[in-house]
Amino acid sequence: MLRPFALACVLLMAVVAPALGQWKILYYDKNGQVVGVRKNPTDRKVGTAPAAGPAGESARAAATARIVAGEVIVANAPRGFTGIVRALGFAVLERASLRALAVDVFRLRVPRGLSVPAAIVRLRQRFPGITVDANHLLEASAVERTPELHARRLMGWRSPPPWCGRGVRIGIIDGAVDVRHPALAGRAIEYRAFQGPGHRPGAASHGTAIAAMIVGAAPWGGLLPGAELKAANIFEATDSGGVSANVFGLMKAVDWMVAERVHVLNLSVAGSRNAVLGQILDLARRRGLVMVAAAGNGGAQAPPAYPAAYDFVIAVTAVDVRGAVYRHANRGRYIDFAAPGVGIWTAVPGGGRAQSGTSFAAPYVSVLAALEVAGGRARNVAVVRERLRTGVDDLGAPGRDEVYGWGLVRLPRSCASPHVAG
Repeated sequence: MLRPFALACVLLMAVVAPALGQWKILYYDKNGQVVGVRKNPTDRKVGTAPAAGPAGESARAAATARIVAGEVIVANAPRGFTGIVRALGFAVLERASLRALAVDVFRLRVPRGLSVPAAIVRLRQRFPGITVDANHLLEASAVERTPELHARRLMGWRSPPPWCGRGVRIGIIDGAVDVRHPALAGRAIEYRAFQGPGHRPGAASHGTAIAAMIVGAAPWGGLLPGAELKAANIFEATDSGGVSANVFGLMKAVDWMVAERVHVLNLSVAGSRNAVLGQILDLARRRGLVMVAAAGNGGAQAPPAYPAAYDFVIAVTAVDVRGAVYRHANRGRYIDFAAPGVGIWTAVPGGGRAQSGTSFAAPYVSVLAALEVAGGRARNVAVVRERLRTGVDDLGAPGRDEVYGWGLVRLPRSCASPHVAG
């Protein structure tokens, strides 16, 4: 996979397979008019638009956030919304009723000749009080690298017995999962796909790796092999041969996780700040969902990656076996913890390979958080953060810093530990 946020410090991007495929970047002025274009010649499905980020975030990054071209998403719509927007020239592509969160969200195609930023302005003017944004694309926070020493040496972690984690429910929103992989044989996994209507699921390399890290057999990670895993795929195959995901699919998957009452949700995806997604995730947080997310692989100068940068999400960066930060990892005040994420041996369809990225650091923290929640020791993200802080190795500057957060988390040495639910 390619490095996230490459070249343009992009806040939100599509997951890619070995090749990026075709795409284009449109540059907008403050009035929403296109003032420049950079594109690959054949694909017309992906565009860019300003992100709905707060004042002070990088204008350059906001101007090049990757989106589904010609689409917006809406929440908090009033009664009669669909009829009115159709009269305004919008097409209603999809309506999703997020029952667990008690909210409906809409995916709209903007009128021909209207830019996405201009369409957002028009909808906000016509419907005061709605939440509307572009349909941003997401990227899995992973980069392939040469194999390095296994994370167990750094974590002081021993392979747990098969029953370790029994009674714990963990959710992942990621790519497709190869449930037939030997790493996942006999595991308690429920898998659902949330790609768009008529789209095929994308490659299963990333999702299989994350699933096996959490509940797989020991050679593939297997942090809590006895836990129950709810796995949601939001990535779909594209016509250009790659894969992509967007926040509309992510929101539907989050609603499922709330309904399933998972103890922790692992989000090894990264993207741009999105107003509608932020509202949906906050609703999930209010219903007790604890979320852990990869910090992003944009490098030291990259803008914050979301959902990790939301203050109610635990953000995880990656370190190598020596405790040095992964050179492509994001930095920022939103970083909470560090975990191994360089040269991690992972399960992929047909076998295994070493992979690197903040994606592979997040599961370590998700497992620890799930044990705290399932064990009744923490009921919300604030308490989880506080409890995890007590077991870290402080790396970098004393106290919390923008590179390592509070420091490197430590896994229990065995399931005899009081931190582990048996």
